[in-house]
Amino acid sequence: MNTPVVIGISGGTGSGKSTITNAIQKEVEDKITTIQQDSYYKNFGHLQPQEQSKINFDHPSTLDNELLIKHLKLLKNNQMIEMPIYDFKTHSRMKRTITKKPSKLIIIEGILIFENIELRNLLDIKIFVDTSADIRILRRIKRDMQERGRSFQSIVDQYHTTVRPMHIEFVEPSKKYANVIIPEGGQNKIGIDMIVSKIKQIIN
Repeated sequence: MNTPVVIGISGGTGSGKSTITNAIQKEVEDKITTIQQDSYYKNFGHLQPQEQSKINFDHPSTLDNELLIKHLKLLKNNQMIEMPIYDFKTHSRMKRTITKKPSKLIIIEGILIFENIELRNLLDIKIFVDTSADIRILRRIKRDMQERGRSFQSIVDQYHTTVRPMHIEFVEPSKKYANVIIPEGGQNKIGIDMIVSKIKQIIN
């Protein structure tokens, strides 16, 4: 097997990164391996709930980038990995993992994948999904309430104290490293079609 092509998809929380990934998967016939940076948060399950509430999950220091980089290198060398599963209700890793096998195309998505230089250098194509803040916060509220059992007030408080400041400090500046910027995420059909066309050209 040839060396896989690795695509990094970044952007703010709720920008539509997964929508872009799904659109690529739908259009590209070859099997795709997908990795979520969210799966690589450090284990904070040993902390008391009061301490957990103070963790800034939008800061790079909360991510186990060392393991993520190791796994991405293994996939690029055509070796399978055991991707962690993160439980956002307990802020800890589950005992079980997800087996990920290498394929022609590897997609990694996350808000901070362009922030880390070693991780960034492993990416062949870097895509930044640029969506307005009001749309992103509404999507985050819906996701966190439905999937992570969060209250509305806790989501709003977190947005003001960590999400927005970290976006300004780390996520938005990382846009400069992108090869392609897609405004309005999954709504940008022309942008997605152009990316899919380029991907097909590369892997074929």
